[in-house]
Amino acid sequence: MISVNDFKTGLTIEVDNGIWRVLEFQHVKPGKGAAFVRSKLRNLRNGAIQEKTFRAGEKVGKAQIDNRRMQYLYASGDSHVFMDTETYDQTELPEANLTHELKFLKENMEVHIQSYQGETLGVELPNTVTLEVTETEPGIKGDTAQGATKAATVETGYTLNVPLFVNQGDLLIINTTDGSYVSRG
Repeated sequence: MISVNDFKTGLTIEVDNGIWRVLEFQHVKPGKGAAFVRSKLRNLRNGAIQEKTFRAGEKVGKAQIDNRRMQYLYASGDSHVFMDTETYDQTELPEANLTHELKFLKENMEVHIQSYQGETLGVELPNTVTLEVTETEPGIKGDTAQGATKAATVETGYTLNVPLFVNQGDLLIINTTDGSYVSRG
């Protein structure tokens, strides 16, 4: 058990028969009444985000999540195959569990597969990925004052807004958390 006073971003806990990751938390000490902890949690089984308030000092279960380094191999129907880089064991995950991750996954990419007591929860991507632009309109020099963007599609089929100087064939570094452009690769 762990006290909610010891919350940290990224901590995994068991609450209401679910496995949750702490995304944000805030300790609140009102002038009148008892202190409490306001938190934002992500359900690791279905990806739902929920805001939850705990009384200060309340105890919750700590969930031990196992991370295995695996390599993404290929899509097989409506599932995707990953291979353990040490034992060469293969694991299939349904496409429904990978809706966000598929925007950034390409073949032979190394990721971490998260599991809890033998149950596979999902894929943890690196913070950024480098992907090639497959389609975008050419940028015209001097047609804006500052900060203009255009749409670009990368090799995984994901479309994002990029600065005008990005061209087809460029490598882009993309933030996997929110899918935003970081820089050219």
